[in-house]
Amino acid sequence: MSNITLKVNGKAHAVDVDLSTPLLYVLRNDVGVQGPRFGCGLGQCGACTVIIKGEAVRSCTRPVSSVQGAEITTLEGLSQNGVLHPLQQAWIDEQVPQCGFCQNGQILTAKVLLDKNPNPTDAQIRQGMANTLCRCMTYYRIQAAIKRAAKVTA
Repeated sequence: MSNITLKVNGKAHAVDVDLSTPLLYVLRNDVGVQGPRFGCGLGQCGACTVIIKGEAVRSCTRPVSSVQGAEITTLEGLSQNGVLHPLQQAWIDEQVPQCGFCQNGQILTAKVLLDKNPNPTDAQIRQGMANTLCRCMTYYRIQAAIKRAAKVTA
């Protein structure tokens, strides 16, 4: 076990963990955030996504040792002072979630997409979101929510 400090959603968290532990487990079990979820455990579905250095990162396959000192943003870190991020509001307005399991990965991946391309086309949205899976197949609503949020943030 080793002491490591993680900066999650703007706050420092000192944890004593095995450095090879996947970031997902440390975030959920030691830091207490619930946004990232275990999906496939292989980094393929996106349920465990967090944002590190402006990139959507799969936390289930990322060892905690690789992120010391980096700012980690989870779904909980998007809202500010009780105000939802435009993507979170768009998700509600477009009634995106069905089961809700993939929403963490969908929203955080969409945030990175909009940060890089504030006004994406439909094709760019589909391409940017292609590796984040939704079992309920709400892809058209996800696309509509991203377009709605792009209008607000652009």
